[in-house]
Formats: sequence, C-alpha cells, structure tokens
Amino acid sequence: MSTVVLKGARVIDAAQGIDKEQDIIIEDGKIRALEKPGSIPALPGATVHEVSGHWVVPGLIDIHVHLREPGFEWKETIESGCQAAVLGGVTTVCSMPNTRPTNDSAEVTKFILQQAQKAALARVLPIGSVTMGLKGAELAPLSELYHAGCVAFSDDGEPIANAGLMRRALEWASVHGLTISCHEEDKNLTCGGCMNESPLSNRMGLSGWPKVAEEVMIARDIELARAFNGRVHICHVTTARGVELVRRGKNDGIRVTAEVSPHHLTLTQNDIGEYDTNYKMSPPLREAEDVAALIAGIKDGTLDAIASDHAPHEADTKQVEFQRASFGILGLQTTIPLIMNFVAQGILTPLKAIELLTSGPARCFSLSGGTLKPGALADVSVINPSAVWRFDRESCASLSYNSPFMKKDLIGKAELVFVGGKLVVAGGALVNEEKN
Repeated sequence: MSTVVLKGARVIDAAQGIDKEQDIIIEDGKIRALEKPGSIPALPGATVHEVSGHWVVPGLIDIHVHLREPGFEWKETIESGCQAAVLGGVTTVCSMPNTRPTNDSAEVTKFILQQAQKAALARVLPIGSVTMGLKGAELAPLSELYHAGCVAFSDDGEPIANAGLMRRALEWASVHGLTISCHEEDKNLTCGGCMNESPLSNRMGLSGWPKVAEEVMIARDIELARAFNGRVHICHVTTARGVELVRRGKNDGIRVTAEVSPHHLTLTQNDIGEYDTNYKMSPPLREAEDVAALIAGIKDGTLDAIASDHAPHEADTKQVEFQRASFGILGLQTTIPLIMNFVAQGILTPLKAIELLTSGPARCFSLSGGTLKPGALADVSVINPSAVWRFDRESCASLSYNSPFMKKDLIGKAELVFVGGKLVVAGGALVNEEKN
C-alpha cells in the first residue's frame, strides 16, 4: 500500500487532546507519524494531499445504524449504507440487529460481515440481539454471537420489558466486558403514540408518547447496572429528565453511557408542522427545554456520543397518515453538517465535537479506533468545515430519501476519507475502484 502524506492539516484528535496544525504520514494502512508542518521530507512514491483549511480527524464512529440487510434490501443494503457512511466521514458503523431474520444467530452475523467485506468501504461491526427475534421472551445465544463478531447487544427498536431477562443479559455481558445498548420505552405508557405527548399532540389529534415512558426505563436499567455491575448504554436520549438520570448514574459510579442523535439536538416537536412524516421518529422529537438539556449533556460529558440512528424507509411507508407512517430518518450523511452548526455557533469546541463523533463512541463499546495516534489504523476523515452542499436525491447514497434535511443547503462535508489507509472518498465523492 502506498504512502500518503496529508499536509497543512488542522489535526483534531480528542483521544490525544490534539487540536493544532500538523502533517500526517499514512503508511501500510496505519498512521506512521504526526509531524510539525513542513518538517516531512520528500518521500519517494508518496501521494501528497494539500489540505490547508481542512480538519483532519479520526474516521467517525457511528454506534447506532440500521443497514436493513438482510431482509429489507429495498430500504437499504449494506453496500449502500456503507456508501452513505463514508460520504458522511463515517469509517465505522455498528449495525443494529432488527433485520429479517434478526441478527440472533452466528449465520446472520457472518453474513453481515461478508457483505461488508464485499462492499469494501466502511468497517461494519454487528450488534447482536439480546433476545430471540427481538421478542423479549428468551435470551439469544449471546456467546455464539460474540464469537461470530458482535461487539455489543441490543433489542433496539424494542425495549427489554422483562427486568429478569435484562439482569441475565447484563450479568453475561459483564463477564466479557460487553455492553447492552437499550432502546428505552415502556410500551404500557406509549400505547402506540406517534409524537411527543403535549398540548400540541392534543391539538393535532395525534396519540402522544409521554416522556416518562423513556425515563422510567432509563432509571430501571441504570439501577440494574448498579446492582449487577453491568455495562448499560442508553440509546437516543431525548428528555431533560433522561439526561439527569444518566448524570446521576455516572456520578454514582455506575457503568452507564449514553448517546444522542443529531436530529434530537436540532429539531423539536414544533417542526412537525403540517403532519410531515419526515419528522416522525422513535423516540419522538421533544420540546425546546429538552433540546437545551441535551445540549448541556453533550457539553458536560453526561452524554458520551452522537449517533445518527440512521433509519432508511421507502416512500410508501412515509407518504401516509402521520399515525401510520414508519418511524425514523436518514442520518449518516447529515451528521457532520448538523454538528458543525454547533461549532459555528460556539456551543461546542471543535475538539469536543470530534470527541462525540470518534473517541466517545469508541469508549461506549470499547472499540479500537477513534484516534490518529501513530500505529493506529489509518481511518481518517478530512473535513472541509466551510463546504456548502445540498442534500438531495443526487447526493444521497442511501436507497431511501426519508430526511427532513432533504433539499436543504448544509455546511460541512467530508472531502477525503481513508479506511485502513485506502482512499474511499475523494473530492467529496466515492472513489470508483474494483472491490477487493
């Protein structure tokens, strides 16, 4: 593999506490060195990229992605999802198990890994289901899934309602240093709700999803983690009280981590407008006070990661009545510009923003990566923080187009992306090469 030099970069690596101009050498698929600007001598045969004015960061790690394959290939395939990932600067995706069949067997896990290898783009790390078929009745063969390649476990999209089952999952996972990632919802409280329960939902005539349905499950799982020394990760926190519960758990020394999605940081229930189903998601968009608490949570470290919850759906399931429409939106290609907006406003420092997208997610699941330390795999994203581009059907790599940001002008884009030293995105577009 050829040597690559990135010159004049603003290197931002939260794992090393670095935010300064440096030159980078990539060799044999790994980071060879970070050097003072202009100090690298000419290297025979090296490819040199002048990237002044750009941020060079570890490849983004997204720990909450729905790739849909196997079973829902008309929504997304592993290949199309990986294309969207690298175009969004994401070099590692953790794929949720709610496929068909569910990722509750080694065969499905191995299939996902094989398809990712064929795509030869982003790294795909499967998340195995906690229970068989996501039905919450019996544990999946967790050891089998772990040895097949699963890096964490979740019934995402479905809560684990049975506390005894959750206890056994946490106890097993703790032995192996693994994390249970939780979609927190008490369905006896949500009762088919489709938007945040509030005076607005009443006026719109839509069934409400109360905040407490999320909060009671967060509290339960933190307490189970406390009792059984488990590692619990809270998916897509959306409420102010949820943030406070995680904060208190951390202060108590409980092994709890949490994520937030870019859309829950950016949008509120008022954005639904005239029943626009592109704003329907699970959990639902909340109120301005919740958004303020989520932002405070990412600033003070209560929330460890920003994860896209990329959820592709075909138009037929969105172009229906709001109550009947599918939950979820695209996210892989819009994460960078949405978070860059917080940097532009001075809400997040560049170092904190990159931490939430790289080393923070890596810590949640004890993953390698998320750093540009010499010797690390050369998963690298070169971001133009001022690039203006339009997210539309032409630029969207996903097979679905369900996004409230479709046809919007966005600022911030990955211009170059390397996965293991291999250039997969150049000039903001996919590199056309024969797949290995």
